Order: sequence, then structure tokens, then C-alpha cells
Amino acid sequence: MAVHSFETMGTMVSIRIADTELGEHDDSAIAVLNEIEHECARLNSVFSLYLENSEISAIARGELDLADSSDEMRSEYARALDWREKTDGAFTPHRPDGVIDLSGTIKAVAIDAAAALLRDAGFENFSVNVGGDLTTSGDQSEDESGWITGIVEPEDRGTILAAIRLTPEFPAMATSGSAERGEHIWLRPETTKDFVQATVIAEDIIKADVLATAIIAGGQATLDQITQNFAVAVMTVAPDGALQANAKFQELVAR
Repeated sequence: MAVHSFETMGTMVSIRIADTELGEHDDSAIAVLNEIEHECARLNSVFSLYLENSEISAIARGELDLADSSDEMRSEYARALDWREKTDGAFTPHRPDGVIDLSGTIKAVAIDAAAALLRDAGFENFSVNVGGDLTTSGDQSEDESGWITGIVEPEDRGTILAAIRLTPEFPAMATSGSAERGEHIWLRPETTKDFVQATVIAEDIIKADVLATAIIAGGQATLDQITQNFAVAVMTVAPDGALQANAKFQELVAR
């Protein structure tokens, strides 16, 4: 298995390709991994509010109107607005001060782009993990169907709460909370902090990432809405450590 790691968007990326070994000097693997690094860097240069010269920073400073921004910027903003509507406002592309912040989707967009590049290069069995969120394809090995991954305890990242088998039907998993990046999600004024961590497993990483964020932001009411309206697997952790998981999540627990 080829394993490649690098840093981007303020977090770590880990790519595993079960189809090859980098020690074999597989030129196609090296080429696509370079492409992925460049694409992640490009997305960060456009959408990071931490970079002064990014396009989104120019919008935040009022130097560039959203209407005059790139097609990519307006498309990603439209995507985020669509998810705000689907989650009844629990997910939002706006900070409390009104600044447009697309970090809630762009990490997942980068994961999706990396997976597409790997498929285009002919690889069928791989995982792409960015900051603990990941999408997978095929099998981890000849002896292991799907990909086994763990969900960590939010207060102790050395403790695994559950081991999950990601499958072709449910290949993507995202976890929101403080385990990876500290407190970074804006809560609705009217909600209590029902959960300190939420994990969503879905058919695509953008859906998984958005819905995990929405559950943290919207609390129990949003969790109920999501499990009713979306075919996803969900597990949450309450402040007292209590776990809540739907039937689909329990089906994916690796045994």
C-alpha cells in the first residue's frame, strides 16, 4: 500500500492507495499525488480566510463584491446556501459577523477532488483523509472488504469509541466537534450544546461533512431532522459522554 501525507488547510492529509507501493516507483501514483497536493493548495489559496491574498479574504474586506467574484467562488457559495436550506439554517456559510466563510464545505470539496483525481488515474482502492474526515473507494486489502476506520473519544484522542467499516454504499465519513480543530462551529443562539461530537457516514463526503457540522450547530432537533430526511449513519457524543447512534450506524460497526 502506498501512503502519502502532507499538510494543507491547517491540517494533515493522508492518502492511502491499496493498488500500489510507492517503493515500486509507480510513476502514475507519484504524478497523481503531486496533482492532489497542487489542487489542495489551489483551493486553500482561493478559499482560506487566513490568507490575506485569497479571493475570499478580498470579499471579506469589501474589496471584491461576491457578484464580481470567480465562477468557482459563486458556485461554492450557492452550494453552501443550498445546504443551509436543507438543514433549516443549522449549517451556514456566514459567520456571526456576516463574513462569508466556506470552510464548512471546502475541505470536503478537496477530499472529493482528490478522490476524482485518483479514479481518473486508474486507481480503484484508496482512502483520502483530511483532518479526520475521509472518503474511500474499493477495499483496504485483498483480505479486508471496504475500509476500517475509527472514531475517537472527543476528550481522549487515544481512545477509540467505535470501529466502522466504510462500504461502497457508505464510503465517506466526517466528524465534527473539537477533537480535530478545537471549538470552531457557530451554535444557534436558541440551541443548547446537546453534542460535543457528531459523526456522519454518507454516500459522499460533502454531505457527510455538512450534516455533521449541522448536528453540532443545531442540536437534537437537527439530528432528528437529518435522520428522518437523509439516508445516513450517525453517532453523537453528549457532554456527559452518552452515545446515540441510529440503526444504519450500528450496521456499519466493524465486527
